[in-house]
Amino acid sequence: MQIRLTFMEDHPGGDEVLLSATGKDATNDFEDVGHSDDARKMMDKYYIGEIDASTVPLKRTYVPPQQAPYNPDKTPEFVIKILQFLVPLLILGLAFVVRHYTKEK
Repeated sequence: MQIRLTFMEDHPGGDEVLLSATGKDATNDFEDVGHSDDARKMMDKYYIGEIDASTVPLKRTYVPPQQAPYNPDKTPEFVIKILQFLVPLLILGLAFVVRHYTKEK
């Protein structure tokens, strides 16, 4: 375990690169980087084995759960917004009506 931790600390690409390949076939990742011959010799020491592709589960695409369509006009927040607009208008209208009828002629 210490050897692996030491190698992770000494890896030129950083430990993030190694950790991102954990649990999968990292052959393509290894080849894409263009490792030196020395790195390929070191790989023999850390090589674990081949992956049987038939045992790897197929990647499933995410299917979101079905939900009722969102209608902003039927939410309680919408009703509150309408009331915040209408109540001051009603008070203002009532004030004009009261002033009109109580005004001395």
